[in-house]
Amino acid sequence: MPAYAAAHLRSVQMGEEIIDYLRRIDETLPPFKGRFLSHGKTPEVIEGEWPGHLVLIEFPDMEMARGWYHSPAYQAILPLRTKNSEGSAILLEGVGPEYRAADFLKSIGLA
Repeated sequence: MPAYAAAHLRSVQMGEEIIDYLRRIDETLPPFKGRFLSHGKTPEVIEGEWPGHLVLIEFPDMEMARGWYHSPAYQAILPLRTKNSEGSAILLEGVGPEYRAADFLKSIGLA
């Protein structure tokens, strides 16, 4: 199953360290077959509130996503982002192309 790294960045202080981070993050992705799906776009909020931006990176599976996040190459630049932004980051396993919402009911014993 695909997996995703997502960051909800509520505020970013654009300075030398963030610029360095942005210049270096791309080189951390290829060994883990990661690719940006969204980055730096302003979301169209259709329900509730969403301060900031969402960054979304796709990986072939959760093992590759974890490998990227914990890799020496990414860990070396991570402080450049965390010291200069406020937000949350997650890794999330995706679903296959045949998945249907009702499948969730099966997973919790209600179908």
